[in-house]
Amino acid sequence: MSAKKLRIAFAGTPEIASHILQAIIDRAEQDISLVLTQPDRPAGRGRKLKPSEVKACALEHSLPVMQPANKQELEQVALNDVDLLLVVAYGIVISADVINTPKLGSVNVHTSLLPRWRGAAPIQRSIEAGDQQTGISFMQMDAGLDTGPVISQHVCAIDSNETAGSLHDKLARLASENIHELLTSIANGDSQATPQTESLSCYARKISKAEAALDWNQPAKLLERKIRAFNPFPVCYTTLNGLAMRIWQATCKDYSGNLDVGQVINTDKHSIDVITSDGILAINKLQLPGKRPVTVADFLNSRPDFFHTA
Repeated sequence: MSAKKLRIAFAGTPEIASHILQAIIDRAEQDISLVLTQPDRPAGRGRKLKPSEVKACALEHSLPVMQPANKQELEQVALNDVDLLLVVAYGIVISADVINTPKLGSVNVHTSLLPRWRGAAPIQRSIEAGDQQTGISFMQMDAGLDTGPVISQHVCAIDSNETAGSLHDKLARLASENIHELLTSIANGDSQATPQTESLSCYARKISKAEAALDWNQPAKLLERKIRAFNPFPVCYTTLNGLAMRIWQATCKDYSGNLDVGQVINTDKHSIDVITSDGILAINKLQLPGKRPVTVADFLNSRPDFFHTA
């Protein structure tokens, strides 16, 4: 016996949300009656208005789209005739009234193993903290910030060379592969939600460009994780031997000397080695202002005197 077809309002904005929307469309087993996404934003050098990835996906499949600009405008959207509001990285605060309007409430697709890493930047914070695994949580929404009971979770490993970009793609695939099972269980009335353990929660605060500045008084291992966590945005940066640069890739080396932190101790075709409070950060890929990211070998070919610059 086939499951009841859900009438869904989908709320999302960035790429990961568009992958999940596309997965639902591909299965053609649910009725997406409305797509909600943020307003078009200026982008590129010309600052022309660009639609979100979710809007582009919805329009490609002739789905109705609405773009409320804020919480108040969202509250004016009629959701009384939908069974479920499915939310994926929407980016606008959703009031309790809106959450509770659909017949079966609202479900959020969250990129962490709740209650760990509630908040805006769970992918980046999990890498920065050195977590060895993360995953996807399908959560019944309530009025709190990612505090609702969890319907199901799906785990994936965080590799030693994982960046926020690569982990985003893994989690997008993981969510897309499991969204059908979730919606089917909800449609059949089989889903059950388990309350989160509040004492295990932590907050993934929004990433700021200011915190992407590398502090050489921190250990090399922490800086290396931050570089991966902030790749591809906002990208860590520093100034070495008078040159401002963004750091895209680095590794760690042991060090037992007593030179000052922030000092370049060595350069070769593989790395620029910088002293930290604990160990050496070996920079492997960097970017000068207005230039493209390059390997250290290519950088030193164009700047052979870098190590000797005061």
